[in-house]
Amino acid sequence: MKNKILFVLCLLTGLMFINAGLDKLLHYMPMPEQIPEKMMKAMQAFMEIGWLMPLVAVGEILGGLLLLVPRTRPLGAVVLFPLLIGILLANISMAPSGLPIVFILLAVIGWVMVENRERYLPMIRK
Repeated sequence: MKNKILFVLCLLTGLMFINAGLDKLLHYMPMPEQIPEKMMKAMQAFMEIGWLMPLVAVGEILGGLLLLVPRTRPLGAVVLFPLLIGILLANISMAPSGLPIVFILLAVIGWVMVENRERYLPMIRK
């Protein structure tokens, strides 16, 4: 039962990140009307740096795809974790209303990391 719940959560999280990454590349979703001014300025600054948004988009798409496959799920969590930390910091400083979804996504990624902690040990052993 636990594996089924984790699969469904990873499926939803992976699809969210794939959608977010594709939107950064293809711009098919409309922008929300009530975005804080600080967030708009930060997004405009990120757009000025031509390579940053495509890099984040590729990371989100790749991490989301890896999260969908049980065998590559630990790698997907490692790819998505730094992106989630950036999303968390942006929401803390500019748009606290988005924090609940960030905490849910962090919980899912954290669960994946805890479930696969033995796979991460070779990265930190001498």
